Amino acid sequence: MMSVYDYVVKYLREGKKGIVATVVNKAGAAPREEGAKMLVGEDKKTYGTIGGGKLEAEVIDEALRGMESTDIRLYHIRMDAKAVEDEGMLCGGNVDVLLEPILDKHKTVYERIRGFEKQGIRAVIVTRFNQTTLEKSVIDPNGDIWGDRLEKDEASELRDFWSERRIRFLNNNTVVEPLSVFSNLYIFGAGHVSQFLSKAANLVDFNVTVIDDREEFANRERFPEADSIIVEDFNKAFNALDFTTNSYIVIVTRGHSHDALVLEKSIEQPTRYIGMIGSKRKVRMVLDYLREKGVKKEILESIHAPIGIDINSETPQEIAISIVAELIKVRGMDH
Repeated sequence: MMSVYDYVVKYLREGKKGIVATVVNKAGAAPREEGAKMLVGEDKKTYGTIGGGKLEAEVIDEALRGMESTDIRLYHIRMDAKAVEDEGMLCGGNVDVLLEPILDKHKTVYERIRGFEKQGIRAVIVTRFNQTTLEKSVIDPNGDIWGDRLEKDEASELRDFWSERRIRFLNNNTVVEPLSVFSNLYIFGAGHVSQFLSKAANLVDFNVTVIDDREEFANRERFPEADSIIVEDFNKAFNALDFTTNSYIVIVTRGHSHDALVLEKSIEQPTRYIGMIGSKRKVRMVLDYLREKGVKKEILESIHAPIGIDINSETPQEIAISIVAELIKVRGMDH
């Protein structure tokens, strides 16, 4: 799953113009919350969404009209009665959308943001502007500042926003935005359940990697939406993977021995979630094996096994949905 920042970096590297549209303020029944973001390219392509419909179409038109300018604009949209009816909403609303050109001088900042996003590192993006000046910085969890200069005391204060889920629009000229980090999902095993799991997880913004030692199973034809496919021995595959505390592991291999090996390697990693498919009997066998090897009780109890939310699922499609539902539930919990 590519983010808006992936495309921003791509456009800058290719020397293309683009404008990032971000919802910074809303009142009433606007379709998306503050922080919704979209890139409008000079080639008229768009990435991300700020809600679709008439609102988004207006913003795209406004962005394209100002594509040659380096001015920063705060575009105000009033959702009148007709617009509300067209959008199928119950009441009106006002929306402020910041339109900011992507500038080459901020390329390293965008690359840093993209790196934090992919690695699951929470950070705070600070965008300060007037009509002709745009400053952009990112503050990492250590308080280090990348990009335009910020006063140390101010940066220390703004860094505390990293744990919030919504952006702040301050003094009508500063956007403070906690970075939404990627949830990386590693699926071990490339069978039928994995095919549907990859599709469903991709739909809800997981960055999906499929791992299997059989190329006839782990391939782009079977997993067209996966972000990455690794054909490798399960044990060796761990050397090629970069786990963070925002990583999710789902174990759906073809046998007990593979499950046990992957689970044993998985519990050594910094992860948010580990789940393993299987009957109660199979799960008990694998967990007993690890217990005998000295794995601590609290670690074994943290494993989601049998995997998924209980919705009486039977088919591979239903099982995949139950697993993704559990992933969403865990992701939505506070860290």
